[in-house]
Amino acid sequence: MSSFNNSHIRILIIDDDEDDFFITSDLLKQIQGYLFQIDWCYKYSDAVEQLMDPHYDIYFVDYRLGAKTGLDFLKQAVYMGVQEPIVLLTGKGNREIDIEAMQMGATDYLIKTELTIDKLERCIRYALERTSYLKALRENEKKYRNIFELSKDAVFIADKNLLFKDFNQATSDLLGHPKEELLNMSLYNVIDGEASKRLLEKILYEEAEINDLELEFQTKVGEKKSCILSITATPSAQGQTYYQCLVHDITTLKRAEKANLLAEKLAATGRLVRTLAHEVRNPLNNINMSVEQLNHEAKDEEEGLYLDIIQRNSKRIGDLITELLDSSRPTELTFERTTLQSVMDDSVADALDRITLQRVNMQIRYCNEPCWVMANREKLKIAFLNIIINALEAMLSNEGELDIEIESVNVIHKITIRDNGCGIPEENLSRLFEPYFTSKRNGMGLGLASTLNILQAHKAHIDVSSTVGEGTTFVITFPTA
Repeated sequence: MSSFNNSHIRILIIDDDEDDFFITSDLLKQIQGYLFQIDWCYKYSDAVEQLMDPHYDIYFVDYRLGAKTGLDFLKQAVYMGVQEPIVLLTGKGNREIDIEAMQMGATDYLIKTELTIDKLERCIRYALERTSYLKALRENEKKYRNIFELSKDAVFIADKNLLFKDFNQATSDLLGHPKEELLNMSLYNVIDGEASKRLLEKILYEEAEINDLELEFQTKVGEKKSCILSITATPSAQGQTYYQCLVHDITTLKRAEKANLLAEKLAATGRLVRTLAHEVRNPLNNINMSVEQLNHEAKDEEEGLYLDIIQRNSKRIGDLITELLDSSRPTELTFERTTLQSVMDDSVADALDRITLQRVNMQIRYCNEPCWVMANREKLKIAFLNIIINALEAMLSNEGELDIEIESVNVIHKITIRDNGCGIPEENLSRLFEPYFTSKRNGMGLGLASTLNILQAHKAHIDVSSTVGEGTTFVITFPTA
């Protein structure tokens, strides 16, 4: 659009009275210092066609246009998104029409009988400058709106009660709630844990802003997301306070940190186990060779009995060392294309006797499509079975509820194994997959360590959440084959 400072200004006069057109155009031509291109349109339909391919800087529209009015033209222009200024002309002053025209988007309202060169010059200058200013505002709004909408982080506006007022698509994607649901929700509704909610409320009350507060958010489907929250309080033009909020999802980062920490622990444990195994096996081999020699020289039954005891326990120590080594070294497996549903069926079948004896109520839900993965069926079955056995051991007979679900989302397959057992204390969750860590009286702490080894070999990720007294949930995700 040309501004008023340019010498060439294109004007379209829309008036079904030719005499009025000549009067208005003559007045325009008398404005000094500017070159006007003035065109005339006397039919409403032709004027609307001109809006479809706008090439005028300003429109002067008569209120009376046959069966239509200038207000109808204004409505059509607004509907078509025309940004150029439109000035309404009328034969008589009418305050109601004036107000309605301005509310509908008219830039100015002029009475034909009161037109002067000065009034027209001022009207054109004001209209073009105002339109140039509004266009710049719209461009800036569009630019910042694009930043807002295209941000990968969740960005939203909330009122003083942290009710969602406006938000980008990333907010809806992160929390799993559609727009219409979020507009009836508060940020407190999606924060996991009463203690976290009270902490957020306390900091906002005392400091009126939040800087990089780490919280857990719970999505619509119950998935927990680790996030960093920042909130800035901003006063509005109406004197009220609203909050600008930014949420950065660090769930993947936290998982990677946890996996790296666990890998470091496993590596350190593996080095220790290999050292101990080497140191123990050397004297153990000497013991075994000595026992074999003594077996040949045994003179009575009692000596043979004691030698058998030594031999059995030596073998037990050897087997134990082998098991320790297997649990501490990366598992090297051969893979074949198979479905998670079939492997899980095998694991459940192996645990079925125990499930029946404990009278556990088991619910199994599989998605309709087969979830194909590259897997070693036997090892993966053992990994699932270890988790199921742990769940069964945590539940009381006749009261157990075991839920197993397999679903597929995009390129990820997800297995959820949920029980209503005793739960795992918070301080034990981070050590759950460490070798030799166990809360069982006679346990060795190798079952879940071995499970983790197997799942890592399958490029699977495992996450555990638990509430003491309510139960534990294992979530395992696999890449599709």
